[in-house]
Amino acid sequence: MTATVLTNQGYSIRRETDFSFEDAVARVRVALQAQGFGVLTEIDVAATMAAKLDLKMAPFLILGVCNPALAHRALAAEPEVGVLLPCNVVVRSEGEKTVVEAMDPEAALGLVKNDAVRVVAIEAKQRLSKALESL
Repeated sequence: MTATVLTNQGYSIRRETDFSFEDAVARVRVALQAQGFGVLTEIDVAATMAAKLDLKMAPFLILGVCNPALAHRALAAEPEVGVLLPCNVVVRSEGEKTVVEAMDPEAALGLVKNDAVRVVAIEAKQRLSKALESL
């Protein structure tokens, strides 16, 4: 299997893979855990669109992930930052590829004008990037 290099869309970190959707989801979970992230929420967007709007779409999963130590540091510096948590990681089918995208914490937390939060955002981005790079 091959994977493209990471790309940054300005608000997300993206990686395309040749893994099947199911294999990519499993690999993403392991990669995130290795970087200290746990999955707090899981939204099956394709299933929701089918159930609510009778629409068929390619597999699309949103994982709400959190690194507790990083979240604690950010919340201690500025409790209002909770509205920007958790970090979303998307796994979705796109043609023959499976795309993995993570919210760019620096972009999202850049809204907060607090140097302590900025430091946490940089570390979170580094950890998410390492997780995606390891796929």
